[in-house]
Amino acid sequence: MAAKVETGRLPREGSPWTGLWAVVAKEMADYLTGVRMQILEALIVLTAAGTVFAAAENLRTTVGQDRFLFLRLFTVQQDPLPAFIGFLAFLVPLIAIALAFDTVNGEFNRRTLSRVLAQPIYRDALLFGKFLAGLFTLTLALTAIWLLVFGLGLVRLGVPPGGEEVARSLLFLVATIFYGGVWMAMALLFSVRFRQPATAALAAIAVWLFFTVFWGMIAQGLAQVLAPVRYGLVAEVLAQDQVARALARVSPIALYNEIAMALLYPSLRAFGLLAVLMQFQEGVILGAPLPLRQSLLLIWPQMTGLIAATVLLFAVSYILFQRQEIRA
Repeated sequence: MAAKVETGRLPREGSPWTGLWAVVAKEMADYLTGVRMQILEALIVLTAAGTVFAAAENLRTTVGQDRFLFLRLFTVQQDPLPAFIGFLAFLVPLIAIALAFDTVNGEFNRRTLSRVLAQPIYRDALLFGKFLAGLFTLTLALTAIWLLVFGLGLVRLGVPPGGEEVARSLLFLVATIFYGGVWMAMALLFSVRFRQPATAALAAIAVWLFFTVFWGMIAQGLAQVLAPVRYGLVAEVLAQDQVARALARVSPIALYNEIAMALLYPSLRAFGLLAVLMQFQEGVILGAPLPLRQSLLLIWPQMTGLIAATVLLFAVSYILFQRQEIRA
């Protein structure tokens, strides 16, 4: 008869975060040496290299004519390959889900969770350590892609990037890590909620497909109901567009796309129809880039939204994990 083990709840000496970095080191070693991560790394490197190489070939004729030439490596599209930012928006969630969908339920199925928590490791440290290990692994992969982009850019374009280009691309890298953190926290939540890894993976992919394919159309339809255009006035069209964008920002994909656009297109001053209308305002110079500080002010709400979504999803995972019974 299986005895109930109150692992992770017994009073112990020391901080509740005891063993956190041991969990992080062990999980990262598993990720980086596993076949799953090797396949993902090969897919990332091949796709990123092909996308950036095609973009660099397209940009070689404009060397010396564009102030932000290196930023265009992330945004230029060369058929049949998509732009690099579109590639990341599509692939980063899948990588995050692949890393985290069996983080907790895999331990349950292998019957190793009670043994781990029988050590001087609290549930707090175990869950947070698993999340940090996945996030650090994702950070390593994305940093390698970022270095690959700049390396290929230096080789193919033959000119070094400017200081503002490096700063904007670094901030873009940080935003991409936060974007992956949202999906990793969601996959961790499903890993805690469902005991079968296949169920957790399917649930996470279903949410990703919903936000990728359907939520934009749903947001547009709801905006037409909530803010209808009755007389064709500019104010009505603008109000509907603002409602649609507010609803679309429920999706982390929409938040990430707006952050990427503001960082990689320095001349962008607003989003949606408002950006078009601002071009006709007095004193606005078309194509004049914004300072980096003003671009950061433009995307600060979106960045805050990504961080808040990650914290909220992890908090729900933490509460569910603390309430679960673990039997030997």
